[in-house]
Amino acid sequence: MLQQPIRKTFDIGGGRMVTIETGRLARQADGAVTVSMGKCMLLATVVANKEPREGQDFFPLSVDYQEKFAAAGRIPGSFFKREARLNDYEILTSRLTDRALRPLFPDDYLCEVQVLITLISSDEQVMPDAMVCLAASAALAVSDIPIKEIISEVRVSRIDGQFIINPTREEFEKADLDFIIAATDKNLMMVEGEAQECSEDDLIKALEIAHDAIRVQIKAQEELRDMVGVKGKRDYKKPDQDEALREKVNAFAKAKVYEIAKSKLSKSERSDRFSVVKDELIEHIKAGLNLPEGEEMPPLTKKLVGNYYGDLQYNVVRDMILDEKIRLDGRALEDVRQLDMEVDVLPSPHGAALFTRGETQSLTTVTLGTPLDELLVESAAKSFDSKFFLHYNFPPFSTGEVKMMRGPGRREVGHGNLAMRSLKQMMPTENFAYTVRVVSDILESNGSSSMATVCAGSLALMDSGIPFPKHVSGIAMGLITKGDKYAILSDILGDEDHLGDMDFKVTGTRNGICGVQMDIKVDGLSMAVMGQALQQARRGRLHILDAMYNCMPEARSEVKPHAPRMIKMFIDREFIGAVIGPGGKVIQEMQRVTGTTINIEEINNMGEVSVFGVNKEGVEKAEAWIKGIVAVPVVGDVYEATVKSIMPFGAFVEFLPGKQGLVHISEVSWKRLETLEGVLNEGDVIKVKLIGTDPKSGKFKLSRKALIPKPERQDKPANN
Repeated sequence: MLQQPIRKTFDIGGGRMVTIETGRLARQADGAVTVSMGKCMLLATVVANKEPREGQDFFPLSVDYQEKFAAAGRIPGSFFKREARLNDYEILTSRLTDRALRPLFPDDYLCEVQVLITLISSDEQVMPDAMVCLAASAALAVSDIPIKEIISEVRVSRIDGQFIINPTREEFEKADLDFIIAATDKNLMMVEGEAQECSEDDLIKALEIAHDAIRVQIKAQEELRDMVGVKGKRDYKKPDQDEALREKVNAFAKAKVYEIAKSKLSKSERSDRFSVVKDELIEHIKAGLNLPEGEEMPPLTKKLVGNYYGDLQYNVVRDMILDEKIRLDGRALEDVRQLDMEVDVLPSPHGAALFTRGETQSLTTVTLGTPLDELLVESAAKSFDSKFFLHYNFPPFSTGEVKMMRGPGRREVGHGNLAMRSLKQMMPTENFAYTVRVVSDILESNGSSSMATVCAGSLALMDSGIPFPKHVSGIAMGLITKGDKYAILSDILGDEDHLGDMDFKVTGTRNGICGVQMDIKVDGLSMAVMGQALQQARRGRLHILDAMYNCMPEARSEVKPHAPRMIKMFIDREFIGAVIGPGGKVIQEMQRVTGTTINIEEINNMGEVSVFGVNKEGVEKAEAWIKGIVAVPVVGDVYEATVKSIMPFGAFVEFLPGKQGLVHISEVSWKRLETLEGVLNEGDVIKVKLIGTDPKSGKFKLSRKALIPKPERQDKPANN
């Protein structure tokens, strides 16, 4: 018989109740909970190995979020009709939770930990990604796996000027600011989101509101843990240490590392010099061991030497930056590396830009497509087509490495998403029918290739000729702290990212923030320091934007000659059938004659028509054709008509696309005609006037005679 579950319910605001439950499902896991709100329910489990693997010197944490389509009463659309590899949305949600959880584990804890979160029941109005980290943290809280603190995560959105925690999906669609924020009771841990050019003060306010809501969720987890009766955390095997050996490493290598660190070397030169010192260090330590000739250094000793040497590099560089305000490449704390950018660098893509910042370089292209090229985004709750998407590629040669090419990993998906949601804020939507694909290929990397992607993407979009109104740039910030001292670094290097306490990426225009991604590894980051970092990031962002505007002041006035032309128009829904024609006859003929692609669909009780073609004249001809089909003929208006057939009683003419009428023989000329032979022929183009419609049949009556001046009457001569 199942034991009675233990539950904790709390209000996240506005009477919306969340329940955390444990003790009923997945009882063989080290920790398992369900988190539910409305009909939405998540199952989170966590399992940790009791011992680290032999020789392991890193912390192997894996976090996977997956949505079961059965949760929403749906069958997957894939060929196999079952859930397969995680899709991008699931990967991004997994990354959000992973980044928040990872700092919670002790630095010397090396046992493998697996966290699995599954959507087992869906609610169309509840967005589950905002509760995934709560579920994962709660599963850890009720286990004996050693963690330093409990955390949680919420979404904060601004809707009609009001900040709302975990809004409904319907409310979320109206938001102009959206961030997911993770924190402990005291400190922020992770921030990710986007905004429509919000201010730095708006972001700070959103963080404060989110943190208050997170504290409520942390308290609920603590109470659930007490109800479960968790006695304490398990003991674990700590890595071997040898403080005497550490002192020898420091004594031999500290001065050498410092000299290299302040030498303003390139990334590869610095790495080579550090490797030489490491080899010298190993030989020095080996000599001090008095080993028999030919005997190798014990593997554990060699491993510890390597670890201590890495720690020494970390500490020396941090101290140099904090105490002397000297960075690895010689820049001041707020300096941005040298910028170089160019547009129209490739002849065939519809837009292209090359952006280089220091030793980071992105070659980004833009491709313009039709609605048929839209990307299907599928989740358990809903599926939709995306007209704007960005793909980010990080080949191993960009860092001078040799690795297997296995397709995009989680890092590539995450970096691409940050760039995409930043650029999306400036993408046109009104009467814009293009599907736009942006591809960033990183050719060099030494610090924030995702921010290089944002800059290169903005330039390439303007180069493509679509109405992209403002440039968006991005900058990666770092933070180094020690006691009361701290240093905020602009445009961080890869090594500074590794040794820093914060990785903070901010994108935006001259008017405000478009995207943020932040991971914090240190306790006690105050809002004052956060505000200072945001203002420093703003100055760096504006500096990069100035260079971008110098390169490409505004979007091209039109797309390139080899890019597809596009127009969008709206027609009354009653004309959709007329444009398509019986069996698609009309629309197929238009596409064949004009050399265009025409897409039509009903949206909001209107017909939305998109016309695409490489040839401008063809697009304009198709547009005129459609306008003719949907035009309502007006009695008294004059039209240019084509004679379609000659009958004994008159001529049938097409005076608008798809609309024919009769020019009666009596309306062809002021002269009395017995036949039209020799007067009109099929294919002739004539001007006609609409003089009426048949009240019974609704057929159009047209006149050529009405446009010809009436001859003057000639009186007969008088008889003498």
